[in-house]
Order: sequence, then structure tokens, then C-alpha cells
Amino acid sequence: MAEEKQFVIPLRKEFQKGPSYKKSEKAIKAIREFIMRHMKTDSVKIGRNLNLKIFEHGRKNPPPKIKIKAIKEENIVRVELPEFPFETKVEKKESKTKKSEKAPEKIEEIKEVKPEVKQPLETPIEEKSTQIKEELKEETKEKVKENKKG
Repeated sequence: MAEEKQFVIPLRKEFQKGPSYKKSEKAIKAIREFIMRHMKTDSVKIGRNLNLKIFEHGRKNPPPKIKIKAIKEENIVRVELPEFPFETKVEKKESKTKKSEKAPEKIEEIKEVKPEVKQPLETPIEEKSTQIKEELKEETKEKVKENKKG
């Protein structure tokens, strides 16, 4: 037993009461209050397309009036633009349990790949660093000798 009604809601008088940067927020509040008063309920759900229409020109410039469609089901009123259907609950893509099931597979794959990646170096890093230091010492000694001769 769903009750459906269409309204044209004047918004200009409401959003002019606040600062310019809050006009669209005031318009949304005005829609909620209007629907609560006319549909005699406490909970109002505003549809996605209606919200986009209000904020279409930014938060400082909402439309002065708007035509809406409201459906009341079990003391909850859902409001949307008349040309759009009401959206049902959106299905979740994946639950957290599925993600945790995938994680061990990835860890096993990493463990399998890791031994292949680790290859012993030809010479350890410490030996290479000592070789480089010795080469630098020899070069500086040669430069010092050349400077003394010249």
C-alpha cells in the first residue's frame, strides 16, 4: 500500500534566509520539511537524481522551485524527480570475507617467487665497498705524485 504524490516545492523563500554558500543545503532542508509536513512522516529519503539536480549549478545557486514525486512506504517517504525511477538498494560488490580468502593465495605466490628472486651476489657488498675505497686511494696517490712532479 504505497501512497504516491507529486509536488512543486517553492525553494526561493527558504534558501534566501541563509548565506549564499549554504543555499543548496537550505533547499534540501526545505524539501525535507515540506515532505514531512505534507506526507505526515518523520523520515525522508532524498533520491540521488534529486540531490544532483539541486546541486547542479553549485552550492550557491539552487533552482527556485522543483517538481518532485514522493512515495510513502511503511512510514518512510522516498523523494525523487518524476522522470527518474526510484532506485532500490545497491548490491555490494564483494564482502570482506572474500577479500581475506584471496590474501593467503597472494602470500603463497609471493613465497614461491621469493626464492627465485634471491640470487647470491658475485661479491658481497662489503667486499665491493672495500675494493672501491682501495681504488680511490690509489687514484689519489697517483694525483698527489703528479702534482708534486709538476
